[in-house]
Amino acid sequence: MSKFIATAAIRGARKLVAQAEEMLEKAIAEKGKDLAFEFPDTAFYLPMVYAMTAFPVKTLGDMRVALGYAKELLHDEPEEHIWKPYLGEALDSGMATLFAEEVILALRYVYGLEPCKDPETGYVYNGFISDTIQRNLGIQLVDGTMPGFAAIIGAAPTDDIAVNIVRELQEKNILTFLSGQSNGDSVTKQLLRKGVELGWDSRIVPLGPDTEHTLYALDWAIRASLIFGGKKPADFKGHLKYQKDRVFAFAIVLGPLDDIKWTTGAGAINMGFPAIGDTDVPVIHPTGVCTYEEVDKELDHTKIVQKAIEMRGLKITVEKPPIPVSYGPAFEGERIRKEDTFIEFGGQRTPAFEWVRMREMEEIEDNKIVVVGDKWQERYEKGGQLPLGILIEVAGRKMQKDFESVIERKIHSNINEAQGVWHMGQRDINWIRISNNAKKEGFTLEHLGLLNATMTHHRFRSIVDKVQVTLFIDEQDVKKHLEEARAAYKERDQRLGSLTDEAVDTFYSCLLCQSFAPSHVCVITPERLGLCGAYNWLDGKAAFEIDPTGGNQPIPKGECLDSKYGRYTGADEYLKKATGGAVETLNLYTIMENPMTSCGCFECIIAIIPEANGVMIVHRGHTGMTPIGMKFSTLAGTVGGGAQTPGFMGVGVNFIASKKFLFGDGGIKRIVWMPKSLKERIAEDFKKRAEEAGVPDLLDKIADETICEDSEKLLEHLTNVGHPALSMDPIL
Repeated sequence: MSKFIATAAIRGARKLVAQAEEMLEKAIAEKGKDLAFEFPDTAFYLPMVYAMTAFPVKTLGDMRVALGYAKELLHDEPEEHIWKPYLGEALDSGMATLFAEEVILALRYVYGLEPCKDPETGYVYNGFISDTIQRNLGIQLVDGTMPGFAAIIGAAPTDDIAVNIVRELQEKNILTFLSGQSNGDSVTKQLLRKGVELGWDSRIVPLGPDTEHTLYALDWAIRASLIFGGKKPADFKGHLKYQKDRVFAFAIVLGPLDDIKWTTGAGAINMGFPAIGDTDVPVIHPTGVCTYEEVDKELDHTKIVQKAIEMRGLKITVEKPPIPVSYGPAFEGERIRKEDTFIEFGGQRTPAFEWVRMREMEEIEDNKIVVVGDKWQERYEKGGQLPLGILIEVAGRKMQKDFESVIERKIHSNINEAQGVWHMGQRDINWIRISNNAKKEGFTLEHLGLLNATMTHHRFRSIVDKVQVTLFIDEQDVKKHLEEARAAYKERDQRLGSLTDEAVDTFYSCLLCQSFAPSHVCVITPERLGLCGAYNWLDGKAAFEIDPTGGNQPIPKGECLDSKYGRYTGADEYLKKATGGAVETLNLYTIMENPMTSCGCFECIIAIIPEANGVMIVHRGHTGMTPIGMKFSTLAGTVGGGAQTPGFMGVGVNFIASKKFLFGDGGIKRIVWMPKSLKERIAEDFKKRAEEAGVPDLLDKIADETICEDSEKLLEHLTNVGHPALSMDPIL
């Protein structure tokens, strides 16, 4: 690190600490030191300060303490002699910068200035990234779908260069955060001028217009080690090592650098994140914090993304079908509005279906795409609305009938990952739109078949040897095959519905989250899906067939030691080995003794309410208070990280209506409180399950936030409605 860089980083840190102190004293004078503050939807206060020091900043007065930590890290500017001794001082200043920036942005929230709005475009930036969003993205981070994230700071030389850089990151499935400006412009403004869709759905997230807003991305990163890694507050070495080893982030700095960019960069380098610029910046070589260049340059913008990826050591493999539009998970959340639609199918506007059918090898021709319909090219060219039946026929030596539904569920991703093509629903309630832009790029019905054939081969390469896709667009053909498809759906549902934990001799593990939470293992059974909600028993079975050395491994059940609580010798033996001895035993059907661990990706949290003799369930996305005095984000902060926490457990939504839900604790009759939106979401399946359990009106007796948010009123409600939990054996 040159003397110039070290000087700039230290100088920038001192500026920001002074700015934060001035802002804080003004706020205390106006609002009082006891004014409470919290970033939206987080259990981690000011996350960077909390992770590094264990100090929870809850008030303006507490921010003085945080700035005290920052001041302790400040150093004088380096002398003229050799720079090497000052590397640590520059990095210390970088951490001081992150503390100061966190206080500055918190104070901006106090004054209602965050998330800020761009005065030129009217665009509202994202601001602080909530715990809920972090957990929503958890499964994509750990299963490799999203291999890392990039922070772009500044502005590209032209709007087109900005678009090209961001599109390349999207195609490589990298989440992109935007912040900062150069010469009065920013990548956010450049993308808006070019009509690029921004936001979480497109994985292009503008955080704010200033360099300091990069802190939100670093806050997001540091919470990964708190949420998924089980790292304790104040274990700063553990946090920084976790960031370097498991959070794959890097920065692309476009345009000239100033003191604030250098000092923010020093903070990022401290966390193990390298930076690459498009100007003639000095190259900083590995120092011990990193094993790659910490700062580098690439003046050719067509190479800057690839060089950044190589600097961070990311291994990215992207399978792109031969279609004329960009392709990748970053486009999966893209919306196509009515006015942007060239043609649409289904969505209750026309008859439609999608169906995967197993065939014998000799019955189909590999990669054959057939479009059946009178003058289909002419009808497609007219746009508007058309019927559509998608029949995907697969054959393979390891293919099984049970895998049809697994392959069928992936049609959604197959189609949605094409830029300008939108898919919703499944089976006979599917809905597809093709945008005007995709049509302009040359996307046709044949491409719709081609991408399904290509991606079915790619996703299921070990069980599928041949794929043939037929598209029907004549209404009479669609309706004819729709009846066959519905008969297959019904037969399939009956077959899968009969699967129970007792009926199989093998469970499956999900180890994907061990990349973030090393001591966590999901044990997936026919009657208990993974806690993220994304993997069920059939998914695990298919995944093992596809990749025998992958993240889903078979678990021989072994001997049943306790049928009530769901303890099996095979599961215990597997867990000891898979967690390195961190977890020795597991009960699948209770939260009271040795429950399953949680990583942080869970859809819901179950928590005991002793005074109600029952449990509550709160789902990710519910931001209100709960009867145990904690919001979801606070609860989640105590449950994740791969620990067994009796009385608390993360689960997938669909597990709630399972016969094995808390079977050892009394089942669904223990549920006394759920948010209203969760009750509505599970109502149909839950009511069937409640009727089977002899309590058909149970859902109506379960309280929600419209009835109460505290335990005293909860007890009044439960007594008034005669909730069965009150007459059950004590849960403790």
